[in-house]
Amino acid sequence: MIRKEEVYKIGVINKPHGVKGEVSFTFTDDIFDRVDCDYLILLMDGILVPFFIEEYRFRSDNAALVKFEDIDTAEKARMFTNVEVFFPVKYVEEQDEVTSWNYFVGFAVDDVNHGTLGVISDVDDATMNVLFVIEKEDGGEILLPAHEEFILDIDHKKKRVKVDIPEGLLE
Repeated sequence: MIRKEEVYKIGVINKPHGVKGEVSFTFTDDIFDRVDCDYLILLMDGILVPFFIEEYRFRSDNAALVKFEDIDTAEKARMFTNVEVFFPVKYVEEQDEVTSWNYFVGFAVDDVNHGTLGVISDVDDATMNVLFVIEKEDGGEILLPAHEEFILDIDHKKKRVKVDIPEGLLE
């Protein structure tokens, strides 16, 4: 069984495309095109399920048409409408660089001046400035700009990020 901490969100399936089982896929990270992994993980009824990619082609910088194995009709493809798409973290760890802020969901955040802030529960990319949504131990939330200059160190194995937040940003 695939666990939530073994994957990170890279996009969403929008709707079927055509009659041969293709789906329209909007993504925030094109890692599936850069590493040797022949499947994507979809959240189906609360369960993470791998689906093997038969073929795909890009429509734009953040959209592709994907054909999964054994999905060969528009009716079968319809079950994927608005389904979240995830990618295995193990393939990202093999890369030299992280290309999606969503990779950090589940990471603990340690600030050099304030200690442990909490765990990144979500990434808010609705605005131009991407924000980490950090869940504090007391249940509160901190919004922290996801910016490379704040990150000092990343421990992929322990899932921890060491940051140096500018003075006054936490108030």
